[in-house]
Amino acid sequence: MNPTAPPMTLGTLYLIPNTLSGVDADIADPLAHIIPADVQTLTASLDHFIAENAKTTRAFLKLIAVKNPLIKPLQEIQIAELNINTPANALPALLAPLLAGHDAGLISEAGVPAVADPGANLVRLAHAHGVTVKPMVGPSSILLAVMASGLSGQSFAFNGYLPIDAGQRAKRIKELEERSRREQQTQLFIETPYRNTPLLDTLVTTCHPATLICVATDLTLTTESIQTQSAAKWKSDIKSGKAPDFNKKPTVFLLLAI
Repeated sequence: MNPTAPPMTLGTLYLIPNTLSGVDADIADPLAHIIPADVQTLTASLDHFIAENAKTTRAFLKLIAVKNPLIKPLQEIQIAELNINTPANALPALLAPLLAGHDAGLISEAGVPAVADPGANLVRLAHAHGVTVKPMVGPSSILLAVMASGLSGQSFAFNGYLPIDAGQRAKRIKELEERSRREQQTQLFIETPYRNTPLLDTLVTTCHPATLICVATDLTLTTESIQTQSAAKWKSDIKSGKAPDFNKKPTVFLLLAI
């Protein structure tokens, strides 16, 4: 009789943070103040990745390789994509390397994976199969914005993108402002960078004048800008030509009704 084969050791799924919006090209070690050294070392040791965007991940790995030689040449590292267009029935194939015993890294296009990111579906499947999931420390635009806003960090909600239609957008902002007032909860949302200006215009004309609005732009970059003031003050600044310089720049918007 053949002895019973030992159970297969499962791989670990590492949740690896990416930069939020690129890096400052004029800095010798651009990742040093964004991604912890041990996270960079761990990332360089992996040869399997599931990424929201393969091109962005290759660029990130090139930055990692500046200080941490990759375990294999970049062209030999396996990068499978997982994004909003990935069907649910494709997830088991993405998990297969981990079930076969390989460690793998899950990387979002920006920031931490599985938060406002389709990677959460793979993480849930990993748990269902007994795969160890290990989150790594790194930048989250949501948490950084809450930290720096001065608004409530005891209760907050991320609402993703607001409607594109102007009327629907204004209606949604009113709903979020009322929820914020009722629950004393900070409301966060984002917008496609080239639509930042219309969103701020809608915020300042829709919200109560006393409602606090924070605009957090280019987080972690040298061009970072974080401003919190009332809707009335924002409206006055915009009218006098003092609108923030955030055109086509990644921005997080926050409001708190007081």
